[in-house]
Amino acid sequence: MSRPIVTPRRIRRFGDVLLIREMSARTAEKYSRDLGKLMKFSEDGIISRELLIGFKEKLAESYKPASVNSMIAAVNSYLDHNGWSGLKLRTLRIQRCYDDDRELSREEYFRLVQTAEDAGDRRSSLVFQTICATGIRVSELRYITAEAVIRGKAEVHCKGKHRSVYLPDSLRTMLRQYLRAAEITEGSVFITKSGKPLDRSNIYKRMQTLGIRAGIPADKLFPHNLRHLFARTFYATHNDIIRLADILGHSDISTTRVYLRERGESFTQQMNKLDLTWDKKNTT
Repeated sequence: MSRPIVTPRRIRRFGDVLLIREMSARTAEKYSRDLGKLMKFSEDGIISRELLIGFKEKLAESYKPASVNSMIAAVNSYLDHNGWSGLKLRTLRIQRCYDDDRELSREEYFRLVQTAEDAGDRRSSLVFQTICATGIRVSELRYITAEAVIRGKAEVHCKGKHRSVYLPDSLRTMLRQYLRAAEITEGSVFITKSGKPLDRSNIYKRMQTLGIRAGIPADKLFPHNLRHLFARTFYATHNDIIRLADILGHSDISTTRVYLRERGESFTQQMNKLDLTWDKKNTT
C-alpha cells in the first residue's frame, strides 16, 4: 500500500474520478476544496492517523458540526479511493434537535404563494407549489412537462437513478390551466422567455424577492426549503419514512432523517409537557 499523502495532483485526479462517478460538479469542487484544507493543515502532505484527528479537532473549533461532517465525508471518500480506509474518521454526533431554525413554516409558505399571486406572478406561484406539493428537487423541475401533467406523473432521471414523481390532482388542475394560458403544448412547463427551463438561480432570486415582500426572513428563502416542508408534512401525516425516502429519491434513509429534524421550539414544548418540576406555590 502506498504512503498516505495528499497533493494538488492527487486532488485533481480524485475530482475527475468523482465526476466520472456522476457526482455533481458543485460537490466535486467542494470535496476538492475540503481536501485542500487538509493539505494545508498537513504542511508536507503526509497523512497519518494523528494528523487526521488533529485536523478534525481544528475544524470543530472553527465550523459548525454539520459543516465539519461534510468535510470529513470528503476526506473519508478520498481515503477510500486511495485504499487507505483504515485511516477514516468518525463524524461528529449531532443532536437531532436544533435551535438555528431556518425551516419554512406552512403559514410562511402559503404567504409566499399568496404574495406571488398578488404580484401577478402565476409562474412563480406554481413553481413553489409544484416543489412543495411533490417534494421534487429544484434541479428536477425540467421533468415537469406538459406530457407529465397529462399522465399525472413525471419520470425523473437523476444521478443514475429513475423514479416516478406523482402530481396531486389539485396541482394538475392548476398546471393545465397555466399551460392553456401560456399556450404550452409540450416540453417543460416552467420556461424562460427564451424557452429554456428555469434554473435554480432564476427561482432563488424570485423566491427571495417575493418572500421578503411577504415578510419572511431571507435565510429561509431558498427553494430546497420547499422540499423540506413537503418531507416534514408527509411524515407528520403518514409516519412512513421508508415511503418518504422513496418519494424523495434518497438511496440512504439517513439522508431522509436530516429532513425530519425537530425544531428547538417543538422540543421545548415536548419537555414542558412532562411537567416534572415542583412549584410549592401551586401546592395546597
